[in-house]
Amino acid sequence: MKNEYIPQLSRIRQVIRHTDLEYTFRMEFAEAKKVKPGQFFEISLPKYGEAPISVSGTGEDTVDFTIRRVGKVTNEIFENYVGDQLFIRGPYGNGFDVRNYQGKELVIVAGGTGLSPVRGVVEYFARHREEAVSVTLIAGFKSPGDVLFSEDFGFWKQQISVIQTVDTAPEGYEGPVGMVTKYIPELKFQDRSNAAFICVGPPVMIKFTVMEILKLGVEEESIWVSHERKMCCGLGKCGHCKIGSTYICLDGPVFNYVEGKELID
Repeated sequence: MKNEYIPQLSRIRQVIRHTDLEYTFRMEFAEAKKVKPGQFFEISLPKYGEAPISVSGTGEDTVDFTIRRVGKVTNEIFENYVGDQLFIRGPYGNGFDVRNYQGKELVIVAGGTGLSPVRGVVEYFARHREEAVSVTLIAGFKSPGDVLFSEDFGFWKQQISVIQTVDTAPEGYEGPVGMVTKYIPELKFQDRSNAAFICVGPPVMIKFTVMEILKLGVEEESIWVSHERKMCCGLGKCGHCKIGSTYICLDGPVFNYVEGKELID
């Protein structure tokens, strides 16, 4: 019987620097085609522990992890570069199913590193534009220096509607400024009953974003959220992500809002 706690070694193929604190590590993974956006892996180093990291992209045989340097494990991961190896196990969780959004007027709202787990959905519809009636991305960052996936934004803006906003900006900055919630009342739909929303980011951002979405008259079942920040062991054994009878790592981290709204820790 396979021991689900035992990770596999994975070589770092590429490291992409976004900011001083956020890099994307492109790792070898033979079954990358089976991984869904919104799922996560456990990345570990002996003596330092492991950390749950959402998938931010996939290739033929690679998986991307966009990691923020915030603690013991991630600090040590940042000392490893191309050619080095890390331990990974996963994928875990149910992820985003693009079939839920095909034929819809899709709006994706992401805050900061919350763009990472939903990047695969954005990329999919940017490359398969004909599969949705419309696609809008509202992505918010603290400042212009905190923007992730700058090269991707160049391509996305050619394919879908993109609002890339920052909370604060230096003098002379000409792009959108303000919280993501500022731009939701301005959205226009051909048929509001055919709208679908994805919202990923800090819990407080999700809370107020969903409030604005519901003001548009959108039904709760047309909204999906991710509780990826609650991840821990990934196997439903440690109990740290358990809310009521729900294990976020097994039943989520992606939830339809009808269920997700009840998962208050």
